[in-house]
Amino acid sequence: MARRRVNTTKYEIIRTGTRLFLEKGYSATTPKRICEELDISTGNLTYYFPTKEHLLSELVAILCDFQWKMIEEEAKDGYSSIMAICLELLTIASACEQDEVAKDFFLSTYRSELCLDLIRRNDTARAKKVFKDYCSDWTNEQFQEAETLVSGIEYATLMTTTDTASLELRIRGALDTILTIYGVPEDIRKQKIEKTLSINYTALGLQVLENFRNYVEQTNEQTFEMLLGGTKE
Repeated sequence: MARRRVNTTKYEIIRTGTRLFLEKGYSATTPKRICEELDISTGNLTYYFPTKEHLLSELVAILCDFQWKMIEEEAKDGYSSIMAICLELLTIASACEQDEVAKDFFLSTYRSELCLDLIRRNDTARAKKVFKDYCSDWTNEQFQEAETLVSGIEYATLMTTTDTASLELRIRGALDTILTIYGVPEDIRKQKIEKTLSINYTALGLQVLENFRNYVEQTNEQTFEMLLGGTKE
């Protein structure tokens, strides 16, 4: 039986672009570099992704998926969902401290209006589940407003300078403020923060970063297999 031809260009761009973003850095990866890797024209690239930011949003969507799965896995390991949220910020910040490419990627997502919108919508949905016991009377708008504040705190935690406080101090302050925003009582805040900081976050940050890179590769490969698997007529 004949196969119909499938245009895989868009997915090849996603696969190559996301790989380069995580290998070379978002800032260092130019549209020209992506086109050269794929041997396509700039016009072909911009047909699917008008700007590099649109391609970055594809990677952010995979990141959001990955974060949900991390919460599921940590629940299996006995961590509460609040603890999982704390660990997420800690591991991202730790990875950024040790890997400049990771730092460039994460900071770029917060600087992009398109990507930040994805992040806020994803994190608002998670906050509704994780903090429902403390915010039972909140409206959707209140959760959205809270996430606007939280995303700003997260960005400030990752954005370091020569005079920046230590990672532990930044995480302690960020988590305390975030949990306070969602009405978590002081005793529970202290317990979760101390437990979070007792973990070997240096090793964990790099491990989670590697897991994410592998997840991106697997996700892209699965997308291709599904696409090509459905070409029979």
